Amino acid sequence: MAVVLIYRALGLGDFLTGVPAYRALRRAFGEHRIVLAAPRVLAPLAELTGAIDEVVDTAPLGPAPAGADVAVNLHGRGPQSIELLRASNPTRLITFTTGTWREDEHEVHRWCRLLGEHGIPADPDDLQLRPPDVASPAPGATVIHPGAASVARRWPAERWAAVARTLDDDVVITGAPAERSPLIPGRPLDTDLPTLAATVAHARRVLCGDTGVAHLATAFGTPSVVLFGPTPPDRWGPPANRPRHRVLWAGRTGDPHATTTDPGLLEISVDDVLDAL
Repeated sequence: MAVVLIYRALGLGDFLTGVPAYRALRRAFGEHRIVLAAPRVLAPLAELTGAIDEVVDTAPLGPAPAGADVAVNLHGRGPQSIELLRASNPTRLITFTTGTWREDEHEVHRWCRLLGEHGIPADPDDLQLRPPDVASPAPGATVIHPGAASVARRWPAERWAAVARTLDDDVVITGAPAERSPLIPGRPLDTDLPTLAATVAHARRVLCGDTGVAHLATAFGTPSVVLFGPTPPDRWGPPANRPRHRVLWAGRTGDPHATTTDPGLLEISVDDVLDAL
């Protein structure tokens, strides 16, 4: 069977912003086997897209599996990812080049545009996932996810605690133990990715920063309040036409990899979050 290889060896949020592109490729190559090169931990969510047949475990910028008839670079603009895919000897390579990359483009629209330029129509609003077949440990709860991959995108724990103390409903705190703080009142949850997805899918609402959990809330249609700091929401935020997702942003940009909390993120107050709720 002919194979389409999608190369996106990145994390949770990156994976979820690629869902419309995966589905477009599924429609365009209905007789092919669709293989995603990505961290294996994402395989349970890949199944929920209805578009991917197999996940091949691949580290960021790890070698691309050989033998694909069509290789699609949804990882970046290269040159590393482009050369990795060329080295796998596909019959056809779909990729951006430096000249066609738009720095200020929303991540979802970016990959839909790439496919459109190669004659493959993609709908950037096609983000929804079906809930996983896993029981939620906290149905109807308010989920607070205080962590993020970088310190720059982490709102202070004492502010999350102030928000949590105002809530009357069941509050659960998700994330790795190092991401959670004893300051934040609520029930800590240690979950694998499928259980985290089920928790978000069946939650009353989600409060978090600019991280993968925000994209899970979008994928499952769970109401959310998302705090943006160094990166503007028009590049990574939920679709603007979905009012159940509220975005807070002070309007300034910064270094998303900084080792201190972004000054713009610090401009968002507890009252701002409570008003959004």
